[in-house]
Amino acid sequence: MLQDVLDHFQIEELNEGSWIGSDSVQSSTSLIEVYSPVDGSQMASIKPTDKKAYQTIVEELKKASEVWRNIPAPKRGEIVRLFGEKLRKEKNHLGKLISYEMGKSIQEAYGEVQEMIDICDFAVGLSRQLYGLTMHSERPMHRMYEQWHPLGVIGIISAFNFPTAVWSWNSTIAWVCGNVCIWKGSEKTPLTALVCQKLIASILQERGLPQAISCLITGGKEVGEWLSLDKDIALVSATGSSRMGKAVKLNVAQRFGKSLLELGGNNAMIITPNADLGIAIPATYFGAIGTSGQRCTSTRRLIVHQSVLDSVIDKLKSAYAQVKIGNPLDANNHMGPLIDNEAVQNYMAGIEACKKQGGTFIVEGGMLQVPGFEKGSYVSPSIALVNADMAIVQDELFAPLLYIIAYNELKEAIEIQNNVPQGLSSTIMTTNMREAEYFLSHCGSDCGIANVNIGTSGAEIGGAFGGEKETGGGRESGSDAWKNYMRRQTVTINYSADLPLSQGIQFKV
Repeated sequence: MLQDVLDHFQIEELNEGSWIGSDSVQSSTSLIEVYSPVDGSQMASIKPTDKKAYQTIVEELKKASEVWRNIPAPKRGEIVRLFGEKLRKEKNHLGKLISYEMGKSIQEAYGEVQEMIDICDFAVGLSRQLYGLTMHSERPMHRMYEQWHPLGVIGIISAFNFPTAVWSWNSTIAWVCGNVCIWKGSEKTPLTALVCQKLIASILQERGLPQAISCLITGGKEVGEWLSLDKDIALVSATGSSRMGKAVKLNVAQRFGKSLLELGGNNAMIITPNADLGIAIPATYFGAIGTSGQRCTSTRRLIVHQSVLDSVIDKLKSAYAQVKIGNPLDANNHMGPLIDNEAVQNYMAGIEACKKQGGTFIVEGGMLQVPGFEKGSYVSPSIALVNADMAIVQDELFAPLLYIIAYNELKEAIEIQNNVPQGLSSTIMTTNMREAEYFLSHCGSDCGIANVNIGTSGAEIGGAFGGEKETGGGRESGSDAWKNYMRRQTVTINYSADLPLSQGIQFKV
């Protein structure tokens, strides 16, 4: 156990999973026991949020919203800047906590904290760029423009695989837009959520701002349902499975609220005869086994031209033979554990289903005992040669199982890629400009993310992140994703002494 990190963040004092700023809200429900997938050790016991605590928090959020929305946007940006500075100071400790609680490699955990720092920088700049448009009116001596107002209270539901980064994508931008946030972190990774809440709360407290600008709740499905059904929550941003997202969307829609969904991915890489395999193989390797295959952007399907199929298989077998699996806090290891034993069992079931449907295993992984970490949730990765019409290819298995599918023509490859319910991330490996441009055209990838000569996994905060179809259609992080957290208002000002009507309508009194 990383006792020094737990002591640094005073974890033993954070046993309440409900927080208004730096103040805990007492819950009466049974405890959530937090175990590390690294070695099976119990890290803490957290009280999940009960309905009474939730209602108390929402009332405080509404009060804080009235104050926060009236603070100028650049001043709100200053709070986010201070949060980014605090994250810089805590990067080492927070990265270790993420790695130990979630199981991703220490380098990926540090990368997650850096992603939080980067989005803080982005949001600070954005706080001076919340632009509206000025339009020309058809009526004389009239001015038309649009302006943007905060929505109010933003609900954020995040998943275990990125226990902090996705929250920061939403919260930092929502804050500079003038909103307050209530965050339901994953019940599988509550400690990193508690620590992040403590960090932002300390800044709010130092600046004399309402603590409820940032609130935290903890628990399972029912807590997420409270958010999605609550008319006081203007927008619910949810990250997770497509099944979960569908439930959230229906609940929010029935009360005419707004939802922002970033759901399942079943991502494909196309390798053409013109690919540089010196790039394609490492990109596949990281995409398939990074975070032990537990990223929404993980490479699930490798669609390879017949002419290079044997070469790709040989190179991947060689790469997989070198994978180092074990304690994720050891920087020499490529893969840590899956999130828990349930995920291990789902992985094993996926391997068996692939076999039953006729898949041929090139590399067959399975449960793994790591010396000294026998109680950890470790597996070794797999590669299977499959046909595009197999049922298993349609589903996202959140584990390191890579499917290889052969193709003959590029149009066929793109059809295979698009012929799944999900539409998050995609990529083509080619040095041929025509192939790349065709892949990026309206005839090509139907995903929210389309890359050329980089992997499916890993995204910069400057671009809007999200996907189509059962991925939910939402966009988070960069570009103009800030508009999700605001309401647009069209304004027309008449500064003449007359009252001309639009479309030339005459209405005499």
